[in-house]
Amino acid sequence: CYTVSILKRYERRTCMIDITELKAQMVRKKYTQEALANELGISSRTLSNKFKRGVFGSDEIDKMISILEIKEPLKIFFTKTVS
Repeated sequence: CYTVSILKRYERRTCMIDITELKAQMVRKKYTQEALANELGISSRTLSNKFKRGVFGSDEIDKMISILEIKEPLKIFFTKTVS
């Protein structure tokens, strides 16, 4: 899978996640935080904490790319600046 190979390259690097853009993609795809958390197999509270910290595992990132149909994941998950 293309996204998995990208994720493995960045797995151990410190990168910032553009949470604003990630949440915007959730809105575009009509996903609530609770619905996305259910899809990821975590609680809504855990997802909220991950949003606050900006820390997600590579498996969670891969799932979100698929669930939210993110076309350019590098712009959200591996950005150097956060808007």
